[in-house]
Amino acid sequence: VALHLDHGSFEGAKACINAGFSSIMFDGSHYPIAENIAKTTQLVHTCDVLGLSLEAEVGSIGGEEDGVIGAGECADPDECKAIADLGVTMLAAGIGNIHGKYPENWAGLSFETLAAVKEKVGDMPLVLHGGTGIPADMIKKAISLGVAKINVNTECQLAFQAATREYIEAGKDLQGKGFDPRKLLAPGFEAIKATVKEKMELFGSIGKA
Repeated sequence: VALHLDHGSFEGAKACINAGFSSIMFDGSHYPIAENIAKTTQLVHTCDVLGLSLEAEVGSIGGEEDGVIGAGECADPDECKAIADLGVTMLAAGIGNIHGKYPENWAGLSFETLAAVKEKVGDMPLVLHGGTGIPADMIKKAISLGVAKINVNTECQLAFQAATREYIEAGKDLQGKGFDPRKLLAPGFEAIKATVKEKMELFGSIGKA
């Protein structure tokens, strides 16, 4: 089990390193590339010494995540190579993906960008953020082009919300000790488990831990 910081600031990354996290994501995508490189370099040295994994980002991911708002940019492959060459463990490259729900007019993933990034960074594992709502065929194609880690959060939250709402609207929280948090939250917990299992099957990650 990895304790992972997602979309951390530079100071947040350092704080989580000190707190004992095993995996750090520093999101320097909103900085000019030179500053992103400088800050990532410092974290690479620290994580290398401590044996931690470090994820970096190039090209802002669309939507909002932990207060960082991006428009869904496509990363510059040369900038991706510059960050990858620093010695990070994995790289999140923007390819038109968006956090949260995708709008109806979403243009889809830019596989041209993904292929160009992969050509530049070689064996570096690539990360796809905003996995909720991306069609299965796009997910599979992205994996075939080098994506090794996919973040899915909103879909798990929505599954939890729907199951919890159903439990309460059915009045089960008013029956016996249905108000017990362990019973009240159980349907949502199981719904997240089912969603994760479904994603593991789609991603082809079963049996690879």
